[in-house]
Amino acid sequence: MTTIEPYTYQLVIRVGRRLEIAIGRLGTFAFPEGTYVYTGSAKRNFAARIARHLRQEKTLHWHIDHLLTTPGVSIVEVRHAQVDECVLNQATPGDIVAPGFGASDCRNHCGSHLKRLST
Repeated sequence: MTTIEPYTYQLVIRVGRRLEIAIGRLGTFAFPEGTYVYTGSAKRNFAARIARHLRQEKTLHWHIDHLLTTPGVSIVEVRHAQVDECVLNQATPGDIVAPGFGASDCRNHCGSHLKRLST
């Protein structure tokens, strides 16, 4: 029996206070206090990708790195899935506060792979 490994993940992120953060070349955005969901994928080295996101010390490479290394921001839950990243992202309700965030290679017009959940 073959087990199918997850390759898509969602990070549930808590922003404890309003922040203004420069997200690489994407620009500077205001992140209101609240709960956010970031949807990503890793076809290879899935566990290593999640472990990297959970580390505070890292080289800033992806948009999510800029958010996660900011004081007052924390991951409160990691969800795993076996569906396409964009399908999962589009099924996740929420507001886009940083257009283009995590979606620079998105071909499905998601707008952003980071959403702020309604309170």
